[in-house]
Amino acid sequence: MGASLVKKQKMLGSMLTGILSVGLVLTGCSSGTEQGAAGAPTAKEAPATDQTLVIARQSDANNLDPHFISAINAASVVHHKVYEGLVQRDDNMAFKPMLATEWKQLNDVTWEFKLRQGVNFHDGTPFNAEAVKATFARVLDEKVASPRASQFKMLSEIKVVDDYTVHFKLVYPYSPLLSILANHEGSIISPKAIEQYGKDLNKHPVGTGPFVFESWTPGQEIVLVKNDNYWGEKVKFKKAVFKVVPEDTTRVAMVETGEAHIAEPLPVTEIDRVSNSPHMSLYRTEGLGTDFIGFNTKKKPFDDARVRQAINYAIETDAIIKGVYNDVGTKANSAISPKVLGYDGALKGYEFDPNKAKALLKEAGYPNGFKTTLWTGDRKERINAAEVIQSQLKGIGIEVEVKVLEYGAYLDAEDNGETELFISGWGNATGDADYNQYNLFHSSSLGKGGNTTFYVNKEVDKLIEEGRREQDTEKRKQIYAKVLEIEKQEAPIVPIRNLEHIAAVGKNIKGFWISPSGYMMINGITIE
Repeated sequence: MGASLVKKQKMLGSMLTGILSVGLVLTGCSSGTEQGAAGAPTAKEAPATDQTLVIARQSDANNLDPHFISAINAASVVHHKVYEGLVQRDDNMAFKPMLATEWKQLNDVTWEFKLRQGVNFHDGTPFNAEAVKATFARVLDEKVASPRASQFKMLSEIKVVDDYTVHFKLVYPYSPLLSILANHEGSIISPKAIEQYGKDLNKHPVGTGPFVFESWTPGQEIVLVKNDNYWGEKVKFKKAVFKVVPEDTTRVAMVETGEAHIAEPLPVTEIDRVSNSPHMSLYRTEGLGTDFIGFNTKKKPFDDARVRQAINYAIETDAIIKGVYNDVGTKANSAISPKVLGYDGALKGYEFDPNKAKALLKEAGYPNGFKTTLWTGDRKERINAAEVIQSQLKGIGIEVEVKVLEYGAYLDAEDNGETELFISGWGNATGDADYNQYNLFHSSSLGKGGNTTFYVNKEVDKLIEEGRREQDTEKRKQIYAKVLEIEKQEAPIVPIRNLEHIAAVGKNIKGFWISPSGYMMINGITIE
């Protein structure tokens, strides 16, 4: 979601292509021993300990309701921890059973899922077909007004066949169905909690996962405790505490001294310090997301594509990646990264050409440039990037004021259309182009849905809709190539870099990983 999810953060394209085009009968449980990293959890009992895992994070979650979460950092707290979906993905992005033990596609618009038996929600409510139906009824309920509802518009009906069999009936064929069900939007919620808490579910998450929500002190910490009644492999420590530590060097120091076990995100300026420390290890892995500069296309002068093109020509992204990000990540040519199905490697991005930028500004009626505000969240690298962008745009006569907000306030400003020019990102959580395109550029996703550039193009809408319905993978790629070319020309964003995920991890921590989508995976951790 931009800096929204939805926002904010790459997988083997060929593997995913195979996954999506093969089809579609997958059964059984993994024999792996780590949830997520190796497949579905087993019923094996983990050693009992009283240890507490401490994770130092830059910013607090802005929401804990899967139907309202708009940022990966919030989803990371509950996804695969408090909440679980019908399916999951391992560290290679392969689909694995979770709350569904097997599934198959009966026809173009009907999928059947067999559900795991003997599972209870944290409040004691049984997990069954009715719970699945209640969850998706909630996200689609207009009264609930979930910004994630657009992800499930293809659903016509969740049919309860029996207590442990459901049919997903679709309005039209939807190729990325499994990918969205494996994402945090696909979390299955206790029907009792839905009824009991309503919109306050944000403060009372109730799922089936290996952790039970204990408390949330806004701006300070979120505490999860081990679920002793978990249906699968139980975690090997008693508590997980997500501490809010805004200062970058302090987070790293906490890991170095043992006060915390993981610091995430890790600023690129601290990479050498972590790599050379006897107490910490550098965790680094490719992600699926991208960073970009966004334009509010509803506000002057950014309602003119020539102005947006001019800024694309004026931004020297290579210098930003090297100077600001210390070569963490690679140069982006679009909002889709190389490991996402739908990426077009043949698409040529804008070259650095200040003269062409000035000519376009003159043509648009701004021969002497103009003044504007560049908005960003309070992450150090984003602030540094903003200062470099400010300097680069000065070269074509654009005077930029940098406005830095606390991360949650920044997300709200972006969602509400208060921004003009802004630094954002999108952590593709599914590995499929539909998740980028429908959220970031479809006209039904304006604002909280992810389209914080407020970009509207009927042809793009049509192509995005065709892309999600097309069953043939190669044809889907061709559709997205057309979409990306239009978006390049209309320039609602300036692509900067394809993401990498980095973290500082104590050397006494084993089994930690970050998914390509950007979720921190802690269920298999042992603290030595």
